[in-house]
Amino acid sequence: MTAGTVLAVLAGLAVSTTAQSASADPSPPPGSQALAVAAADQAVSSGLDSLAKGPDEQYRRQTVTPWVNGLYSVAYERTYRGLPVVGGDAVVLADNQGRVRATQSATGTRITAKTTATIDASAAEATSRARLAAVDKVESHRLVVRVKDGVGNLAWETVVVGRTATAPSRLHVFVDASTGTVLDQIDDVKAGSANSQWNGPNPLTIDTTNSGGTYSLRDPNRPGLTCADYSTGTIFSKSTDSWGNGQASSKETGCADVMWAAQKEWNMLRDWLGRNGHNGNGGSWPVKVGLNDVNAYWDGSSVSIGHNQSNQWIGSMDVVGHEFGHGIDQFTPGGAGTEPGLGEATGDIMGALTEAYTNEPSPYDVPDYTVGEAVNLVGQGPIRYMYKPSTNGDPDCYSSSIPNTEEHAAAGPLNHWFYLLAEGTSPGGGKPNSPTCNNTTMTGVGIQQAGKVFYGGMLLKTSGMTYKKYRTATLNSAKTLDPTCALFTKTKAAWDAISVPAQTGDPTCTGGPAQNDFSMSFNPSSGTVQPGASITATLGTTVTSGNAQSVSLVATGQPSDVTVALSPNPIQSGTSSTLTATAAAGAANGTYVITVTGTGPNATHTAQYTLTVGTGGPGGDAIKNGGFEDGTANWTQSANDITNSSQNAAHGGTWYAWMMGYGSTATETLSQSNVVIPNTAAPTLKVWIKTTTKETGSTVYDTLKVQINGTTLATYSNVGATGAYVQRTVNLSAYKGQTVTLQFAGAEDSSLTTTFLVDDVTIS
Repeated sequence: MTAGTVLAVLAGLAVSTTAQSASADPSPPPGSQALAVAAADQAVSSGLDSLAKGPDEQYRRQTVTPWVNGLYSVAYERTYRGLPVVGGDAVVLADNQGRVRATQSATGTRITAKTTATIDASAAEATSRARLAAVDKVESHRLVVRVKDGVGNLAWETVVVGRTATAPSRLHVFVDASTGTVLDQIDDVKAGSANSQWNGPNPLTIDTTNSGGTYSLRDPNRPGLTCADYSTGTIFSKSTDSWGNGQASSKETGCADVMWAAQKEWNMLRDWLGRNGHNGNGGSWPVKVGLNDVNAYWDGSSVSIGHNQSNQWIGSMDVVGHEFGHGIDQFTPGGAGTEPGLGEATGDIMGALTEAYTNEPSPYDVPDYTVGEAVNLVGQGPIRYMYKPSTNGDPDCYSSSIPNTEEHAAAGPLNHWFYLLAEGTSPGGGKPNSPTCNNTTMTGVGIQQAGKVFYGGMLLKTSGMTYKKYRTATLNSAKTLDPTCALFTKTKAAWDAISVPAQTGDPTCTGGPAQNDFSMSFNPSSGTVQPGASITATLGTTVTSGNAQSVSLVATGQPSDVTVALSPNPIQSGTSSTLTATAAAGAANGTYVITVTGTGPNATHTAQYTLTVGTGGPGGDAIKNGGFEDGTANWTQSANDITNSSQNAAHGGTWYAWMMGYGSTATETLSQSNVVIPNTAAPTLKVWIKTTTKETGSTVYDTLKVQINGTTLATYSNVGATGAYVQRTVNLSAYKGQTVTLQFAGAEDSSLTTTFLVDDVTIS
């Protein structure tokens, strides 16, 4: 059977096949995208500017979103010792010539966190379930590092689906994996309220599917876009291509109205903003009409449309545009976990853009900057006024109280910013005036240009987005879109006009000829040097706009027993310099992040090189967390050996491993895998062990064995116990250059205790 675009007719509204293809623009040449992605990958690898990271942190590329003018938004997830970092993501905006145009990171915090949980997943799940009034299911759980307010904590992220006291919910709950307390929660379900109204004029054109003589509200040109009855989940279908009865109380009519609005929003995204479909990857989402609630919802993967007090399904263009706007917010870098108001304003902006693109005449859904203007939930007309939010009691201006303001009300300042950027303070032509918070006046750039600026900011969005971060992101967007700086200047004026202050990360734009700028990256971006030796890396620079400039280079972050030279220095942007790191003969093992700052007359940037000396880490990176100060991180234990109990003392710090001491038959193991033995002349394991026993005599009863890959290399026992820490050494020459598992294996006989305390394990 074949599916095709067919003629559809709404009762009272004629609907015909669209003549214009709704498919997205052809994909750009692979080479263009490859250059942009390669530049972005090199930027995150080198820790360019805001992408700075610690030695145990990595970036993993997640999505590549094409934009306009050969630009690509490349989004990355951060990891810490292999764990996802929620709140640590980053975005790079690069172009098809391989130039980095902007970067943004969710956090500047260097992460230090435990990586082994003491609270198990089931306990975290129980805590998470308690956050909802009713739980339908637990979708998933995973161990992550949650960064919030500059602090990273090991956490269980559990996704629970159900209802709050008032609404559906798909809730991400972050439970501290050490204490069991709730660190944070983010709900995928976003709500908005409005009234359904007919679109026009007649006839309307929507895309439907004909399969084997059965017509359905399934869009053949926009994969994933369907409309179903909420009660049954069944997509509307029938033997004729005529939909609805002309009454907004009909679910079928509501669905046809939804299809029209969603298809127009798709086209707006394609034609005005350069986005490939609702989800940015050529796809859309299903809609269900018939929710028994005076509201509409985005639940993370679909839209549900409810009714107003007159039982009319609220599938109007601005409502549909708003709810799909929540989806666009979630399916751009950083997702939808933002400061209150930003998600709601994003939906409002997408609804206003869809109305403007469709440009229906009166009495239909005319272009405007009000939300749900025909709604009658409480008989008060629009629920939000973008040009003057205070009309409905919402704030016009940003203030420190916004993060604690109700979600919908907190949308006020961003809606106000968008109107000022699009229309200005006194647009004329019947459009309302919009007073500013700083008593300035300005002219607008038009809604299409304003939409591009905002969407460009969305493509630089990171998790935990705030009003202040959106200021920086949209300024970068405007600067990239218009090298004359006219758009940048208007964007900045609009932010100033709603009292969002300047940020340290804000770009500058001087106008006239393109501003001279450059980017930097290392190749390779990390390396290992042995004491008494040197290593080199190439620091490359690229002119990203304007002309080349002289750049002076300064390296910081290296330890005192490592010297770093950069030659040549200074350099012209567009050329390269060689970094040479030389470790003194007695240089201590460790891993260090060397930051090179490049300063020119027009711009300053930074790049990072991660240097490992010897085996790295304090006392050697071959063993991680050898002093147990990060708790159980990197270790696997058969019992709860790793502790900071005051019943015994550590050799160094406060944590140690307490093995055996039962006074009865028992065994225990404590191990670390993926240990890389240094390829040096005589690699050696060093460990401090304190042995106390109630055994007497010279007979071995209780033992602690040191094993590599299961082979015992040394055995310590109750015999010769001193009751004090003694450093033990084990030669590992037979394993140099190999990746192994180190294990301490304890065994105790049937009576009399022997305790082995283990601390400060190193391999060098």
